[in-house]
Amino acid sequence: MWKDEILEEIYRIREEHAKAFNYDLQAICDDLRQKQAASGRQIISQPLKQTSRQHSKSLHPTS
Repeated sequence: MWKDEILEEIYRIREEHAKAFNYDLQAICDDLRQKQAASGRQIISQPLKQTSRQHSKSLHPTS
């Protein structure tokens, strides 16, 4: 099977980072946010798109 060396390296780095925080998702995200803020780069974010709550009439039972 063909292996992508770049992806393998990314997976290894990601695994090491997660292991350093005992796989605690909150701690991992906090660390990444701190690194992002310390980078000095401009952060651009967009609000999440709101999905329509309207349902198709075909999903309602017919009488």
